[in-house]
Parts: sequence; C-alpha cells; structure tokens
Amino acid sequence: MAAPSRKERQACWGARDAYWKCLDENTEDTARCSKLRRSFESTCPPQWIKYFDKRRDYLKFKEKFEAGQFQPTEKTAKS
Repeated sequence: MAAPSRKERQACWGARDAYWKCLDENTEDTARCSKLRRSFESTCPPQWIKYFDKRRDYLKFKEKFEAGQFQPTEKTAKS
C-alpha cells in the first residue's frame, strides 16, 4: 500500500473529526452518526480506522479516569 498523499490524509482526518464530533454531540449514539461513519471508512485506510477507533476508546477512558468517573466493571473489579 502506498502512503496516502497530503490531500488524502487531510480528507481522512476531516472525516474522522466530523464523525467524532457527531458522537460527542449525540452521546455516542452510533446510529445517528452512521452516514459520517461510512464517510470515515471510505476515506481512510482500514489500518488507520482501527487505530483511530482504539485511540478514541483510550481517550474517552482516560478522560473518565482523570475526572474520577471511572467505574470498573464486575470483571475488572475481581482481577
């Protein structure tokens, strides 16, 4: 796979940012953001999508943890 051009990278990041903004505004309601998700997936390489999805999960976890709002699941609490 060839590296994406600058224009392709900017389009990918723009699609990602629009999708993430939609998720933030709609309290993580993925159904309301499905059109933006499809745009994100069609604009970015699959490896980047996987990375960005994991990155968002981590950033949301970190945000909750730092705010003292992290509630361990029953499985996490037992380990």
